[in-house]
Amino acid sequence: MTAVLDADRVRALNDILRRTLSGGTLVLTAGVVTLGRERQRIILDAVAAHDRFDADDDPHGENDFGAVEAAGERVFFKIDYFDR
Repeated sequence: MTAVLDADRVRALNDILRRTLSGGTLVLTAGVVTLGRERQRIILDAVAAHDRFDADDDPHGENDFGAVEAAGERVFFKIDYFDR
């Protein structure tokens, strides 16, 4: 049986992934892909800098969902943790 991670550990893993893109796999929607690499970089930088999580968008305290304004777009991001 796999141990369940607590919210503090999941939040730490999500913060590392969001800020550094290490420790996981990045998946972009087709819409973000069509924006081109430069705008993708701007968006990913905004996601990395995002630190305003609240109970409305982060009810479990895992820092796994948010929205940013970047490259002329409003972009939502979601981080899912899968234990392999």
